Amino acid sequence: MPRNKATLVGLSAILLWGAMVGLVRSVTVSLGPALGAAAIYSVGAVFLYFVAGWPSLRGFPRPYLYVGSLLFVAYETCLALSLGYAHSDQQAIEVSMVNYLWPSLTVAFSILFNGQRAGWLVVPGLVLALLGVAWAQGGEALDLASLAAHVGDNPLSYGLALLGAVLWAAYCTVTTRLAAGRNGITFFFALTALAFWVQVALQGGAMQVDGMALVHVLLAAAAMGGGYAAWNVGILHGNVTLMAAASYFTPLLSAALAAFMLDAPLSFTFWQGAAMVCAGSLLCWRATRRRGKAT
Repeated sequence: MPRNKATLVGLSAILLWGAMVGLVRSVTVSLGPALGAAAIYSVGAVFLYFVAGWPSLRGFPRPYLYVGSLLFVAYETCLALSLGYAHSDQQAIEVSMVNYLWPSLTVAFSILFNGQRAGWLVVPGLVLALLGVAWAQGGEALDLASLAAHVGDNPLSYGLALLGAVLWAAYCTVTTRLAAGRNGITFFFALTALAFWVQVALQGGAMQVDGMALVHVLLAAAAMGGGYAAWNVGILHGNVTLMAAASYFTPLLSAALAAFMLDAPLSFTFWQGAAMVCAGSLLCWRATRRRGKAT
């Protein structure tokens, strides 16, 4: 695929991901965290099968197949459960902001593991992104006690979101380094669906599904599956640096759409924190923009 076309395909993922938090939260509230996620990823896997096909795994580099599978399934588990276990819709949006540390972390991992050179702006960029998350959660004063109490209200959701940010940054780094142009997104989605169905089976209990929940499942699967399919095409064949820069605005887009879809008002300090996360990520991108890969 031509590089410019692949980049445009990758950029379309950002629009799809913008709606993902609100849709996933709606599904997990209706069906529960595990069952809701199992339904989303099952439908998403079918969607990807018709869009991208089933990959020939024999041609995949073994390190990418094993490590990529593990990182992808682990990340998706963290993301879906962090939103599903949130105590309220507003908290789900706040938790999602922690997940959006991944663009800055991706730059850091690229420097550490892929030989990406970077300027000094990467340091204030990472600091600003971290401060933005803290500002969004703890308020203008950045009082550590207040921040700890806020996160302590639901450490499971916040912890899963933070772990997910690390895992997705690692996945992007591994894909760029080890994939050799292969796209395993359909296989990875199917593995994720299987992992959630195992959780559903272990939890037991009756399954109650209504029509509106099914509509949300279809929409969430389309947004998530389509987004990842487009993103994988972009990082395999497109301009990853440009895509990363554009993706840094996803926190604002996602929060705005989720707040509208879930009717969850957000404070002005939250929006300030979200803007700081975007700005910090952009600084990290700027630090690597004119730097080549180390030899």
